[in-house]
Amino acid sequence: MVAPKTDSRLPLVQPNAENHYDVTRADLPLSCPMPGMHLWNSHPKVYLPIEDDGRAKCGYCGATYALTPAR
Repeated sequence: MVAPKTDSRLPLVQPNAENHYDVTRADLPLSCPMPGMHLWNSHPKVYLPIEDDGRAKCGYCGATYALTPAR
């Protein structure tokens, strides 16, 4: 899985390159594409509600997200 945290020392990852991303509460509010992803070739940024059931799916690209315990 992709580490979704934004860190200027890490290279940006390709958005929508995977179909599933695990995220933690530290990544909230959840958006797709996430911070740390290239934006130039992606869809508009949308916020996804994941807090209620721990899962979310992006209506633009179909990527799924699962809320997991912090590592």
